[in-house]
Amino acid sequence: MEFLECDIMSSSTQSLPKTELCTLVIDGSVARIRLTRPDVFNALNVKLISELIELFSWTSSKSVFSSGKLKDSDGNENLRVLVLEGEGRHFCAGADINMMKEGGAKSPEENRIDSERLDMLFNSLWSHPCFTIGVVQGVALGGGAGLIACLDHVIVEPKTRIALSEGKLGILPAVIGPYVYRRIGSAQFRRLAMLASRIGAEESLRIGMVDQFEESPEAAAAAVEGVISEVLTTGPMAVGEAKKLALIFDRWKDSDQELRLWTLDKTSEMRGSREGQEGLASFLEKRSADWKPDSV
Repeated sequence: MEFLECDIMSSSTQSLPKTELCTLVIDGSVARIRLTRPDVFNALNVKLISELIELFSWTSSKSVFSSGKLKDSDGNENLRVLVLEGEGRHFCAGADINMMKEGGAKSPEENRIDSERLDMLFNSLWSHPCFTIGVVQGVALGGGAGLIACLDHVIVEPKTRIALSEGKLGILPAVIGPYVYRRIGSAQFRRLAMLASRIGAEESLRIGMVDQFEESPEAAAAAVEGVISEVLTTGPMAVGEAKKLALIFDRWKDSDQELRLWTLDKTSEMRGSREGQEGLASFLEKRSADWKPDSV
């Protein structure tokens, strides 16, 4: 993928990935990615998927967690939050119809490559070291629901409709499955995968598919800023480590006693880290930690 020089909102200049079907705007420590295919309801085709993977990778490499520093060598803030949005009436209608048509004519090996690309999309978002926020309007179907499941905090509006719609086409939500399963659990995942029907904002909130309901686009936009403000009071290394902690808990196969001992070691490690020392010192000295906006 080509790169170009672009001005960012923090008034500094960085090399940003060049994209055509989505945009990236950097505002201090916040990255904002927007899907920009409103004419097809931001459906996912190979190009958009590839561009999103590149943006997730790029923003991950520019994060505080990846670098271990609040600012880069030029004095620009490293990233702590990623916001994902869709332009137009709908967040993401899932796979592009032309991509699905092409899939029917491809060999098993070619379809496997497409599936690997999709998995890279979802895994790179799910494992992103920044705190990730989604704003979802209209529909989020199939792969759109997969994107939601990979986000840390999802805000929806009254007209939002979400579906694991693959079953209506005689296929399965297999690639997005692990991420949706982690988000809503076995029973709800099984139910939604079998029904493949759309659920509204209130039900999505009830079963844990999303995290926050707002009555209007304006309220949703304000809610995003509120979540960002809250996240920026939290240690950025602690945010990234919390994601790793959840993954370790998910995959733990040793005894409970060994898990308890591991948590003791991890707690000691974090307390002794630069961020842990700064957090404890700022609390005792009754001042803001250096990662808080009024200190950066």
